[in-house]
Formats: sequence, C-alpha cells, structure tokens
Amino acid sequence: MHLLPTQFVTTPIHQSDGAVARLAGGMQWFAAYEVFDAGTRRTVPVAEIAALGERAAQRHARIVAPRAPLTLGERTLRFDQPLVAGILNVTPDSFSDGGAHQGDPAGAGADMLASGAALVDIGGESTRPGAKTVWEGDELARVLPVVERLAKGGALVSIDTRKAAVMEAALGAGATIVNDVSALLWDDRSLDVVARSGAPVVLMHSPNPKQGGHGKALYTNVLTDVFDWLEARVEMVVAAGVDRTRVIVDPGIGFGKSLAENLQLLNGLALFHGLGCPIMLGASRKRLIGALSNEAPADQRLGGSLALTLKGVEAGMQLHRVHDVVQTVQAIRVWRGLRDQALVG
Repeated sequence: MHLLPTQFVTTPIHQSDGAVARLAGGMQWFAAYEVFDAGTRRTVPVAEIAALGERAAQRHARIVAPRAPLTLGERTLRFDQPLVAGILNVTPDSFSDGGAHQGDPAGAGADMLASGAALVDIGGESTRPGAKTVWEGDELARVLPVVERLAKGGALVSIDTRKAAVMEAALGAGATIVNDVSALLWDDRSLDVVARSGAPVVLMHSPNPKQGGHGKALYTNVLTDVFDWLEARVEMVVAAGVDRTRVIVDPGIGFGKSLAENLQLLNGLALFHGLGCPIMLGASRKRLIGALSNEAPADQRLGGSLALTLKGVEAGMQLHRVHDVVQTVQAIRVWRGLRDQALVG
C-alpha cells in the first residue's frame, strides 16, 4: 500500500479537528490521500486513514512526522522549510555547465551561499548519459581545493561522488554530506565509508547504478516502483549502520526514465514522504524541460527549472538542487511569503 498526499489546503485555520494533516512537519497541509493498493487507486480523507489498517497508519505516521534537523559542526540544516543546494560542477564536460566554474570555483560557490543557498554540492565527475568515468585521482584534484576553501569559510558542503576514496578525502577536507547518484552501490567500499563517518547521505534512484544509472528500465508503475526501490535501499543502508535520521532520498529525475515517467514522478512527488526521510529534488535544467520547450538547450531552461522547483516546493520537497541559485531563492521566497500570510489568517 502506498499513500500519496493530496487535496492540499492553503491554511489549516478554520479546518475542523483531524480534517487536515501537516506534511512532514513543513509548511504544507493536506486533507486526503490517494491510496494505491493492489492495482487500485482511490481517495481517502485523512480523518479516515486509520480505518485502512496498521500498514496505512505506519505510512501516515512517517508522512506527517517532522524531519529531524541535521547538526553539522557549527551549522544546522533544518527541514521545516524548502532549502536550496547550489550545484557546483568542477568538470569540463557537465551536461549543463561544463567548464563554467574552472576559473574560480570556490568563488562561484561563495556567491551561491551569499545568494541564499543553504549548501553547495560539489562534483568532479559528470554523470550525464555517455560520460566517461573519471579516474579518482583526477576527481580529487578537481574537488578537494574547492571543498577545503569553502569549508574553511564556514560553508556547508556536500560532495557529489560515487567513489569511496573521494568521499573519504572530501569529508576529511570539510565536506559534511555525501551525495551519491548510485545510492552507495557503485563502489563496494562507499557504504562502509559513510557508515563509519556518520555523515548524512543522499541516496538517489537509478535503474542500474553500477552502470551509470541511465539504462532502460521497465516500470510497472514508475511512482511506486521508485518508491519501493528507495525504501529497500534505505533499509539496507540503515541496517549497515547509517542512522536513519541522516538519510536523504532523491527520486532521480532524468535517470533511466522517459519523459512520461519523469512527469509521472513529478506529479506524484509527495508519495516519497512515506519513506520518512527528507527529499532532495534535482530537476534543474534537465532534458525533460527541453523536450517540453522546443528543444531549448540546457543554458536556456531557467523558466522550466523554476516551474519544476515550485512544483517540488508545493509537494513539500525539502532540498532543491539547482544551477540558478539567485532566481530559485527568489522564487521560493515569494512562495514563502504567500505561505506565511496564509498561515496567519
């Protein structure tokens, strides 16, 4: 059984007791679920969810539970409001901004933070379709100086890598979060590195993480199939010693999904709150935007990126991994102003 929060309301004020529930301790409230069960789909009011049995009650409890903040050194990352993670690719061949930050990448990261990003996500290897694997020595040479400089300045830094050696070195240099598009499956040592370090980790879905994540996949229902895959992966990572409160999930928009499947995932993002973890959405400048807008190139997808970010904000996504920090922060601040006003009556 899967529960998709729906019938969102602007404010819980004037609602009768039990008629609406707060989504993951955040700024969204909803009145009903779409219930996926044994091939059927129906709408059930929140007030009636307990009648569906223990499994539904457990899912509901995870969906409404506040996500614990992450204390990372002297900084705290809270998940009761939408946050921006700035993408800093120090690669010559990223699909969107390859080579753009080669001159002064740490300066670009500092600009992101000054513009309102909560953290900077640093990557030294492209994971676009067809990209070649980068030797870990080259990847380390690209990312470590940037991690060190930003971390010394007090920034929260996540390291976007599939390699255990890069994770270890980056964490030692001051990174505090591991973001792995392979969900710790590409490198056999990576799960142990994360478990021993105690670092929070982002687990992203892809259908074949060992081969790069862009292979073909046959989904019965992409929404529930991705949910089930992530649920199983979270349980395995937790069983290996990673604290569940330090696991973040990412549905992997664009990785091994068709346009229709990506859109189905985006329309059903709120389902992933049933995992009980904070959620990262990485849809910035993705290929699906070009497919829906006359094949606009990656650097001309700002409007679509903002549309998808706000779609994620409305669905309660806590972290938004984006290239265009200034514009995204502004869009979220306007949304936040609307939400704050609604919550005061």
